[in-house]
Amino acid sequence: MPQNGPIILRIAVPSPLRRTFDYKLPEKLRSKIDHQTPLAGMRVKVEFGRRVLIGLVVDIPKTSDLPLEKIKDISDIIDSSPIVPSDLFSLFIWAANYYQHPLGEALFTALPSLIRKGEPAVASGIKHWQLTELGAQLDPQTLQRAPKQQALIDFIAQHSNCIEESKISALFSSAIRNQLQQKGLLESVVLENRPLATADEILQQPSLQLDSQQQTAINAIDLHSFNSYLLEGVTGSGKTEIYLQAIEQLLRYQRQALVLIPEISLTPQTEKRFRDRFNVPIVTMHSGMTDKQRLEAWLQAKSGQAKIVLGTRSAIFTPFEALGLIILDEEHDASYKQQEGFRYSARDLAVIRAQRENIPVILGSATPSLESLNNCNKGRYEHLTLNQRVNNATSPNWTLIDLKTESIQCGITDTTLTAIENTLKAKQQVLVFLNRRGFAPALICHQCGWTAQCLSCDSKLTVHKARGRLICHHCDYQQPIIHQCPSCNSTDLMPAGEGTERSEDFLQRRFQDYPVIRVDKDSTRKKGALEAFFSTADSGEPCILVGTQILAKGHHFENVTLVVILDADSGLMSADFRSHERMGQLLTQVAGRSGRGKISGQVMVQTHQPDHPVLDQLFNQGYHPLAQQLLSHRQQGQLPPFKSLAVIRAESIYPQLALDFLNLARSISEQHITSDTQLLGPLPALMEKRSGRYRFILQITSTQRSHLQQLLFQVAMALENTKKDNKIRWSIDVDPQEL
Repeated sequence: MPQNGPIILRIAVPSPLRRTFDYKLPEKLRSKIDHQTPLAGMRVKVEFGRRVLIGLVVDIPKTSDLPLEKIKDISDIIDSSPIVPSDLFSLFIWAANYYQHPLGEALFTALPSLIRKGEPAVASGIKHWQLTELGAQLDPQTLQRAPKQQALIDFIAQHSNCIEESKISALFSSAIRNQLQQKGLLESVVLENRPLATADEILQQPSLQLDSQQQTAINAIDLHSFNSYLLEGVTGSGKTEIYLQAIEQLLRYQRQALVLIPEISLTPQTEKRFRDRFNVPIVTMHSGMTDKQRLEAWLQAKSGQAKIVLGTRSAIFTPFEALGLIILDEEHDASYKQQEGFRYSARDLAVIRAQRENIPVILGSATPSLESLNNCNKGRYEHLTLNQRVNNATSPNWTLIDLKTESIQCGITDTTLTAIENTLKAKQQVLVFLNRRGFAPALICHQCGWTAQCLSCDSKLTVHKARGRLICHHCDYQQPIIHQCPSCNSTDLMPAGEGTERSEDFLQRRFQDYPVIRVDKDSTRKKGALEAFFSTADSGEPCILVGTQILAKGHHFENVTLVVILDADSGLMSADFRSHERMGQLLTQVAGRSGRGKISGQVMVQTHQPDHPVLDQLFNQGYHPLAQQLLSHRQQGQLPPFKSLAVIRAESIYPQLALDFLNLARSISEQHITSDTQLLGPLPALMEKRSGRYRFILQITSTQRSHLQQLLFQVAMALENTKKDNKIRWSIDVDPQEL
């Protein structure tokens, strides 16, 4: 590029428009760039309409379609060099194009919010806390009335009087740390990361002995080149130990690891296990962090200071200095797919990123997705299996309980109550699973049959007795519980059905000598609630754990020997073609919490359909044969993963507007359609009305992914250029997980 002429910068800005914008680099700003040559991935400030926005340089073209005199100058340059490596930046652009999302919005979604706001992208050293001279010489009796403060003093002393802040934060609150600082016993220091002196210093605890299946799996993983490994291991088979030992090998090569987990609720246990094992800087990235914490973790990964990053979905966009391995635990989990805005799949991007960076990716699950199993069947992934639990632990025994033939109290049969009582008397723990939070899923009038409905959604209001509220679980509309029927004025209103709150209430009255602990979105709102729950569960004392799917995901409860599934029927009646797959995954995952210690486990499943073929195959043969059977059904029905699927969504407070818009999208699609592509709709979404808006979808399927992408691009550009009523919201969802 000639340096004596005007330099044109192609800029992406956070805008819903599916295009970039050309600006010029003024002479006065060239000195702010390394080597005076701009590169893709740098942030700049630009005038955009009447606003000044931060944009990202996407390209430096030699020419523009606009006359030079009509091209504005950029206002300022923020970075002297790209904030993300070029290979990762190209992945950002690929993802925006594949998921048919406006480039600027997608690029900025992939960055921490403070980076989007123009904060410097320079990592500081890693913050440590060390004992002061006074703290190091402190008499333990001094803090006898403050045992938590003394515990922190002892913890730091065990680590040569100085330790990373992140290791303290995983175990102690900031209030305890600040109290010691105010007393002059503790001080903060910022230390630059240094290479470990010897390979032995990588580990804080020794690795566990692997069994033969684990050893075969770890031997099969090549850490020096790209491959996708599906690690399918029954619950309790030791998948996490394989992750840890693969990372241990990687650290000895001076590389970094990215470990993705599906939800923030899994973070405390996972983080503790990694910090207990490794003596290297570890950072976490999830939505529960402050913007500043998230930026610091992002920068430490980028600079190479952080050797291991634990994160949820969005951590897939984290830059690394020397990334060597990506691990995706519970790869089947739908949480890896973003459901709003930039609708990317972190699981699929993990594979694409690993391929582009020529590193391995491990996808782990006891219940793999049908997509991943199909990739194994086609030879795209290497299939590693662990079909036995570690330490000779046995798989739990299943019992189906026919609700039609049993006496029932508050949704729980007498047979189940007897099993719970026997388990508690044996000083063991019980997990009761019900995937409905609240006291009851509906409030109904006993006289006329009226039910409390959400005015904004096609949904009943859930009774939350403890909070005295009726709440919609889809739009969060709330109102006080009413005591008189608005239809017939009767006061005979009654909660119908069971939720976790009602089950907790009943079980606590039934088993008064044992603690009953509820774990759902409501009970874990307060900070530290999950940690307190894990502490109680890990104590091993007999108790009843009642909860939703939060309890199903990867937790290890040593003394849980009985798992009760109160309602196995909901997944059998859904119109979603993925419902049987998800039901099989959920029931298997919940059942896997049982019998992980020395005592064998039992699973009791309450159902009105004990002879249903899906339940029969799941319980008698296991998840893998069921998954292969479901794959065969998908192939016969030409459903994903045997066809590529995309959905164009439209919603409006006026249903006809949304329908008209999708009819337009269909007519545009028909102009570009190929023989291997089919259209279906417009159709109502599975929940047609939500948050006051009527929702419709247009489904597009194709046997050729490239043909589907070409069609979506044409339709997206045509729809964007069509004058639309601003009362319509629309989006494109590629590889959707919900309909």
